[in-house]
Order: sequence, then structure tokens, then C-alpha cells
Amino acid sequence: MTVSVAVIGAGGIAQDHIAAYARIPGARVTHIVDTDARRAQLLAARSGAAWSTDAQAVFAAPDVDAIDICTPSETHAAFTVAAAAHGKAIHVEKPAALSLADFDAMVAASARHGVSLMVGQTARFQPINTDIAAAVAAGTIGRLRVLHVTWYAGHVWAGGWRAWQLDPVRSGGHPLHNGIHALDLAVWLFGCAPTRVFTRGFRTFAPTMGIPDSFHMTVRFDDGSFALLEIAYALRQRGDALRRILAIGERGSLSHSTEDDPQLSSDGVQLPSPAIEDAMYHQLRHWIASVRGEESPIVKNTQVRHALAAALAAQESLESGRAVTVGEARNE
Repeated sequence: MTVSVAVIGAGGIAQDHIAAYARIPGARVTHIVDTDARRAQLLAARSGAAWSTDAQAVFAAPDVDAIDICTPSETHAAFTVAAAAHGKAIHVEKPAALSLADFDAMVAASARHGVSLMVGQTARFQPINTDIAAAVAAGTIGRLRVLHVTWYAGHVWAGGWRAWQLDPVRSGGHPLHNGIHALDLAVWLFGCAPTRVFTRGFRTFAPTMGIPDSFHMTVRFDDGSFALLEIAYALRQRGDALRRILAIGERGSLSHSTEDDPQLSSDGVQLPSPAIEDAMYHQLRHWIASVRGEESPIVKNTQVRHALAAALAAQESLESGRAVTVGEARNE
């Protein structure tokens, strides 16, 4: 069975999705949709797909099996509900929504129409995180009690975002838009719900930006475990990355740093560490396999909701300067 996919949105992340689909047997991109006709045409030409500015017409197309939503976060809920109503399997980029109410509506719509909904929590598909999750689940270090994640990237400065991602009204804020990666990883590894979050933001390399380019989150979970998440998107070169993870259990610990990985680089080119490489390919390959009924979904929507609730609380904490109980943020 070949799964025909319509990609909604033709921005940077959609280009990454298109490149991944080209390597996935059993996946075929049939439509590219964007409100900007020129962007839709350009990406469609690269993928051999039809293009449109009318998402609703593509949702109704009988030759489309699945919808991949790669649009700004504020549009995810409406597109998901509409796609579900037409019986399409759905993949939606993170963060899934800007409120718990919107996410609940997305999940309810997919259930009501009997279709699957997977949120693209890419950190789960980075090879090192997949390995650590398997080791934690196998009881290698006993019950996980402390998690420390450092996640630095060259994305905002220089030559990075200058668009909707910098507007908290549209993106939900930095702790939601980017912090959701680390929060989802923590929820996945601990296997329980976050209960309290404290966030502090810093303007380090890009002090004139409207949002902090770096921030720290401390997160308590309902079993008493604890996570410290350090996130910065302000390394000097786009493509630069540093990832560290330390997982401490009752009987031992696991750790990894991309600083220790072999890397190949030359002037102007730096390949990603093998510990994090190809995550988008692994993510979308898994989604296609789950749509085909070949694999059980790794990303559970109950866990996605826990991470979203924590991210909303983290943004509230960033704005208020106080710790926030998860479930008490204003936009939940």
C-alpha cells in the first residue's frame, strides 16, 4: 500500500519533510498547499506533486490518504479538525496546538472520525534518545529520578528566524515552540506527568530580539522526579548543535554528549552528529508505517498533552517570574 500524502505549508520545515518522504518506500507526496502560490509551486516542482492554495479542496480529494500539517502553530487545530472530518490520517508538526482546549478538540475530531493523529515530536526519533529510552524502559538504571538535558542550536542567530516564530501570540512563545522538544523527551522518559515548572529566560547572543534566545526550565513530575532542561537557539552558525543528556536512575546513570561524537566538517559545512542525525526521516517513516498498520504509534497523545500543558506553564512562568503549577497557565 502506497500512502499518498498532502503537505500543508511550504516553509522551511515542509522542505525537510519533503526530503524525508523521498527516502521512504510506500510514501508519495501528491499535493503541496500554501497560501503563497509561488512557494507552493516551487516546492511542488521539487517533489513532483500538484500544488494548491486551497487546503479544504485538498482535504476532500479522494486520491489523498494522509495530511501532513507544516503550517504555523496557530493554524494546527483548525486544519487538523478539517482533515479529520474528511477521513484523512494526520501528522502535525510540533507544538500540536497553542492551548489544551485546541489540542483536545484535535484529538476528539480524530477519534470521532476514526482517523489517526500523530504529533511530530522529533526528539524521540534522534538515535541517541531512542537508545536511552530503550535502556530506561529495560530497567538498566532502575527507576529514573533525574534528567538533565542541554539543547543548543544555531537557529535564531545569525540568519535565522525573522518571522512568526518570534511572535509569542502566533508561536506560543519560545518555551512552547522549542521547549516542547525537551519537555516531550522528559515526559516520554519518565513516563509520568509534569506538575510544576519554573522558567528563566536570557538574551545572550541576540539581545535585541523580542523573545529570549535561551532559557532554563526546572520541572517536577508527579512521582517526585525532576528535570533540568537548558535550551538555547543562539549559537553563532546556523546548523551548529550541541546536545547533552544525563539520565540518573536509582541504580545507575546514562549520559551522552555530541561533543564526543565523530564529526565530518569543512569550511562552511558541518554534518550533524550521528547521535541526532536523520530524526525527521525516522519520524516520518514511522508515521507512514503506522498509517499502513505496520507499527504501533510511538508518540502517544496523552503524553503529548502532558508536554503541552508543561510548555504552556513554562511560558506563563517565563512571563510572571514565578513557578507555575501545570494546568494553571492562563491559556490552558
